[in-house]
Amino acid sequence: MARSHPIHLVRNIGIAAHIDAGKTTTTERILYYTGKSHKMGEVHDGAAEMDWMEQEQERGITITSAATSCFWKGSNRDKEEHKINIIDTPGHVDFTVEVERSLRVLDGAVAVFCAVGGVQPQSETVWRQANRYKVPRIAYINKMDRLGADFYTVIERIKDRLGSNAAPITIPIGAESDFKGYIDIIEMVARTYTSDDGQEFEDGEVPADLKAEADEYREKLLEAISDYDESIMERFLEGEEIPVEDIKKALRLGTIAGDIVPALCGSSFKNKGVQAMIDAVVDYLPSPLDVEAIHALDPDTGSEIERQPDDKDPFSALAFKIATDKFVGRLTYMRVYSGTLKKGSAVAVSYRDPQTNDLRTRTERVGRILEMHSNDRTDLNEVYAGDIVGVIGLGDVRSGYTLCDKDKPCVLESIKFPEPVIQIAIEPTDRESGQTIVSGMGELHLEIIVDRLNREFGVQANQGKPQVAYRETVTNQVKAEGKFVRQTGGSGQYGHVVLEMEPLEPGKGFTFENKTVGGSVPKEYVPAVEKGTREALNAGVLAGYPVVDVAVRLVDGSYHDVDSNENAFKQAALIGFRECMKRAKPVIKEPIMHVEVTTPDGNVGDVVGDLNGRRGRIENMDSGPGGVTIVNSHVPLAEMFGYVTTLRSLTQGRATPNVTPSHYEEVPASIAQEIITKAQGGA
Repeated sequence: MARSHPIHLVRNIGIAAHIDAGKTTTTERILYYTGKSHKMGEVHDGAAEMDWMEQEQERGITITSAATSCFWKGSNRDKEEHKINIIDTPGHVDFTVEVERSLRVLDGAVAVFCAVGGVQPQSETVWRQANRYKVPRIAYINKMDRLGADFYTVIERIKDRLGSNAAPITIPIGAESDFKGYIDIIEMVARTYTSDDGQEFEDGEVPADLKAEADEYREKLLEAISDYDESIMERFLEGEEIPVEDIKKALRLGTIAGDIVPALCGSSFKNKGVQAMIDAVVDYLPSPLDVEAIHALDPDTGSEIERQPDDKDPFSALAFKIATDKFVGRLTYMRVYSGTLKKGSAVAVSYRDPQTNDLRTRTERVGRILEMHSNDRTDLNEVYAGDIVGVIGLGDVRSGYTLCDKDKPCVLESIKFPEPVIQIAIEPTDRESGQTIVSGMGELHLEIIVDRLNREFGVQANQGKPQVAYRETVTNQVKAEGKFVRQTGGSGQYGHVVLEMEPLEPGKGFTFENKTVGGSVPKEYVPAVEKGTREALNAGVLAGYPVVDVAVRLVDGSYHDVDSNENAFKQAALIGFRECMKRAKPVIKEPIMHVEVTTPDGNVGDVVGDLNGRRGRIENMDSGPGGVTIVNSHVPLAEMFGYVTTLRSLTQGRATPNVTPSHYEEVPASIAQEIITKAQGGA
């Protein structure tokens, strides 16, 4: 089976934004205009194709990232057909992991902003995630038909709050109920829509009352792209006509470099401006060829190697999502970075062992390869560099594992996921089966997981109350020894280590160093010592919570010629670690949430008083448009259960909260004692 589209005509993009900015509606319109679907699915009707889960249709939100492919030649000109692979990501902060995993494997993104809400908290989170993965993006200012829509204010907020060079390439004709279309400031053409479905429109001259504004933004655009084509500014200053294709070429270079963010306006719900946004995806976002070669490690030598976005290179792909389907079983989503793969082929599965940090490789066989469209699928015989597909038949593969050529294996950079901050215990109705701990990013996240167990897999489960995911750490630098000695008739067990422990900066996790000299601990036992210390991280000495932000150094020890072995040194390390923790003034840390509340001015006192009563710390208060105040605070997660219900009661449902994980802080001594007592079986 031949490749359907050359790789330079492929675009791998994500649609990402704050909740309710209109991501899914925008994606539905893209599918409609590209011919992928023949009707417009509406989120509020529960008919959006990309929101296929029952919970998504009931709640009107996206919960899981959905993938699809569509094809586009251009809205008003004849050009080569492009293949666009799209991932529609969730906007609710509880499902931020879905955004993280998607941005890791995408080449470009469309950031959707509400023309009324502007840059909202999750907009900032998504933007930072895209920055981390160096994903070029375009900005689509949606909901221009809404009361209070202000395109230019949103552009300024993107510049100020996100630190990005947003460069409008379309500006609106009218706003709110008078939004009629847009001016393309590259081609200097005004497009007004004449049909409700957005299929019919008229192109004409720029209206006289908007000519000065259009000229101003065109000049700003030319200034922004002149770094990528010096002749553009020279010709502009000399009054020469600049070919549209030259402008687009320079803008494409600036966008791919991450220096410019082309911005467009529209109203997806009212079917205005979406085609121009799809054109921008094709014109300015990168193909797999425009992205740097992917860096990988050789699992045998640990040396760095590269994989080029070429069908002739050895096969390499990253598993970025694992789903369980009741019809086909375990489904692995993967992004192919290089080479090709046929169904039924054997592949190497490469990864870094989380316990030992060693690079591992094993071989598995791919069953079926599927092109995904939301929850539907089409079988493929072969996939190529740049493709995003689903695979059936792989066993113990996790998100972040590499799938590659078994004769030329490699390990791609994995995906870093944020730590869960909340958990519940669930148990099947057969109590003898015991409990399972489910962890997540928020109450809604846990609620959806339990609901899916019931609906999709028929598992009825009792659940406990949500529990906070506390952590333990240390505050002093100490030294202690761990000794494991057993004599049971035959050969015994002997391991002896001396460890140093000190606190690390918050968020640094764990480090291990071997600082022994003179062979006091033979080098073949050092990995066992590291494995023992890593295992000890799972349970601290105060209340049994995981240990974070500590550095451990192996500085001394001793061994026995006959009785020493790996297990003895692993056990010695466990003992030494716990002894260090006891001496290093351990403390309990709790997750702190950033709470932003948009409330009518008249309710500010009640909102602030309630936050203070939850051990909250008010950071600032800003005035917003329409007589509202935006209250920013930090509040311990332990005090946030049921907050949304309370806030609705205090403000008659008029306030809007946004709660996002921020950082961990030490728990006050009195509360820490309660946590320890409870963990030890007290009241």
